Amino acid sequence: MSIESVLILGIGNTLLSDEGIGVQLVNRMQQQIGEVPGIEYLDGGTLSFTLAEPIARADGLIVADAARMGERPGTLRVFHDQEMDSYLQGNRASVHEVSLGDLLDIARLSETLPARRCLIGIEPENLDWGEHLSESVQPAVEKGIEEAVCILKSWGLLPEAQG
Repeated sequence: MSIESVLILGIGNTLLSDEGIGVQLVNRMQQQIGEVPGIEYLDGGTLSFTLAEPIARADGLIVADAARMGERPGTLRVFHDQEMDSYLQGNRASVHEVSLGDLLDIARLSETLPARRCLIGIEPENLDWGEHLSESVQPAVEKGIEEAVCILKSWGLLPEAQG
């Protein structure tokens, strides 16, 4: 299956320090890469059911979010396809109205689950009030953008020379 449209979704609350890393990553990526046909950037905030429709429209989904993985703060991991689904299953505590797993379940039930999907998860350090990322987490933003660009290239949405 060819990937013609990708949703790049940043999740998080930018008022809770590292919780906002997904939104910051996607915003910075959009500034660096710019508009590209077939690529939609979206600030998903703290998630809601309104995101089900943009997810359903996409052939590919890249999500950036703070992720508790039991690693050092700033550690970045990319979960692809089934690995992403497995990570999101089970008892994942979420401060959001609806979880990412819930949204993917909706897509699965309506047979609109994106054929390819990745979660770029970054271990947070601080989830207290604050508008800035922790020093240990800041470098992960650029690493996350590099990962997303590699994924887009492998899916054929960016030329090899881009990024």
